[in-house]
Amino acid sequence: MTRFALCATRVFDGQHFLARHAVVIEDGVIRDVLAQDRLNAAIQRVNLGNHILAPGFIDLQVNGGGGALLNDAPSVEVVQRIAQAHRAFGTTAMLPTVITDRLETVKQAVAAVRAAQQQGAANIIGVHIEGIYIDPSKRGAHPAEFIRPVENATQMAAELAWLKTADCGAMMFTISPTKMPSSIIADLVEAGIVISLGHSDATAEQALAALHAGARGFTHLYNAMSPLTHRQPGMVGVALSDRDSYCGIIADGHHVDPIALKVAIAAKGPGKIVLVTDAMPTAAGGSDHFDLLGRRVTLRKDRLELPDGTLAGSNLTMDAALRNTVAYLDVDLGEALRMASLYPAGFINRDHDLGRIRPGHRASLVLLSNDLRVLGTWVDGVGGLHA
Repeated sequence: MTRFALCATRVFDGQHFLARHAVVIEDGVIRDVLAQDRLNAAIQRVNLGNHILAPGFIDLQVNGGGGALLNDAPSVEVVQRIAQAHRAFGTTAMLPTVITDRLETVKQAVAAVRAAQQQGAANIIGVHIEGIYIDPSKRGAHPAEFIRPVENATQMAAELAWLKTADCGAMMFTISPTKMPSSIIADLVEAGIVISLGHSDATAEQALAALHAGARGFTHLYNAMSPLTHRQPGMVGVALSDRDSYCGIIADGHHVDPIALKVAIAAKGPGKIVLVTDAMPTAAGGSDHFDLLGRRVTLRKDRLELPDGTLAGSNLTMDAALRNTVAYLDVDLGEALRMASLYPAGFINRDHDLGRIRPGHRASLVLLSNDLRVLGTWVDGVGGLHA
C-alpha cells in the first residue's frame, strides 16, 4: 500500500480552485482533499510549489504523436508510443483513434488498444473509431476507397457485431447518420458504445433522429459537417442548438476560426464543449511530415496538409489547446480546464472516476506552471515531475 500527499499552492478540483491544499493518494486513488495545515504529519508529502495541480487532460481523438500513427501500424508498441508522447503534454487519459481504413486494420487497432490495456497502460482508457460509415462528400482526409457501402440494416448489424465484444474500455464511434439507421445507432448505444456524429452531410432532421436514437455528441464541430444556414440548419445547427449533446473542438487556430468557436461556446453553454487534439504523428515530438494511407502529409506553419491543401488532422497537444482556449476564446481558466478533463470524461460516461480531484476518483493529474506549461503528470498515482 502506498500513501502520499501532493501539496500545491493551487489545486483545481474540477469545480473550484483551492488554495494551499493537499491531495492524498493511496494505491492510485484519491482518498482525501484537504488544507495542507490539516494534513497528518505521518503522511509523506510531495511539495509541488507555486503551481497548479489539476485533473489530467483527457483526449478523445488522438490519431498519433511522437512520430507514430495508429492507422499506419496498429500495434501495442505504437499505442504505447502515442500515449507516452502525449503524456509529456498533460494527457493522462486518451482514446487512440483509427480513421477510415480497411476493416481489418480497424479491428487490429482495437485489438492493439485492448492488448495495451492488458499490459498495464492505464492512460489508454478506450478507443475511437472515426469513420467507415461516413459521407464521401465530407470525408476530409479520410480515403474514399475505404468508406463502407451501406446495403441494409441487417448487413450493417452483422458487420458491426464484433464491436459489442471488443472489451477495450470506452469506445467512441464517429458515424454519419445518413449512413447508419437509427435502429443500429440505438443498438450500439445499448451495448455501451458512444456514438458521435461527424464527417456528414446530414440534414438537421437526420442529425436530430440520430440524437434521439442515443448519439451523444459531435466530432470536431464545424469541420466535415453540413453547415448552419438560415433555412437549412444542417448538422452544425443541431449541434449548436441541442443543449444535451457534447461537441469536440480543435482549438488550433486552423480548423475553426476563433469567432466561430466563441459562437459555439456561447450557444452550448458550460458543460458540453470538449477540447480534442485530432493529433497526428508530428504532434508531441514527431517530424514535420508523414504518410497517411499512401499520401504525404506535411506540416506547414503549424498546419498539417495533404498535397491539395486539405487539412489532415492537427499538430496540437492538449496543453496548447488549453492555452489557446484561455488566450483567444475568452474562456476563464477553470472552464478551460473542465473542457480538457471533466467534460471529455462526461462525453464517454467516465465522469464518475475521471475529470475531478475528489475522493474515490483515479489519481490522474497534471501539474501546470502559471503560464500553463506542463511540469508533471500522474496516472493512477504513478508519475512525478517531468525532467
